[in-house]
Amino acid sequence: MVELRSEEEQLDAVKRWWKENGMSLIAGAVLAAAGVFGWNAWQNYQQGQSEAASMRYQQLVNMTAGNELEDDQLASAREMVVELTDEHGDTLYAELALLLDARLAVQQGDLEGARTALESAAESSRRYVQSLAWLRLARVELADGNPTQAHALLDEPISDALAAQRANVRGDAFAAQGDTDAARDAWETAMEVSQTQDQPLYGVQFKLDDLGAEEATQ
Repeated sequence: MVELRSEEEQLDAVKRWWKENGMSLIAGAVLAAAGVFGWNAWQNYQQGQSEAASMRYQQLVNMTAGNELEDDQLASAREMVVELTDEHGDTLYAELALLLDARLAVQQGDLEGARTALESAAESSRRYVQSLAWLRLARVELADGNPTQAHALLDEPISDALAAQRANVRGDAFAAQGDTDAARDAWETAMEVSQTQDQPLYGVQFKLDDLGAEEATQ
């Protein structure tokens, strides 16, 4: 009887507990299920957005591949960049599109447009994209006759993977300032780093050769 009574007491206790807490458990389970459903829906949405952005970016790359584009082609490509960044601004593809837009802007002679695109890309949370933007901004500043500003951009925490490219642009900035010794040192550093990282860097040796030829005629 003791065991039966104990079991009955346990059963009564369970019934009382369920009466007091059952609805809360059901509500919690419903909310948990809704949360899982919502998270899955959000994940599916994000994946869909990423895939759509990828397709648009590939279209953009295909459109701009090859030789120099005509004015109407450049305009169409840059409109596509605007659409991609407006609709998929939080994706990697939107940031890559901004980098590409800067190149298109330079082709159009629109240095201010290139600067605007690269400044937006430089706000990326992805360090490599950010580093590329800083490097290309430095080139834009050089093209616009601002070597001092180019140096300032090259002082940003650019990824070590781009160390050779940074040294190369640094040499260009020194050359623009007429400091041939510093330019030579920077270009030689660029060559050394590119060899260490096994990343071919085209054009630097030609600049060093030209510098040597100029000095030989002085």
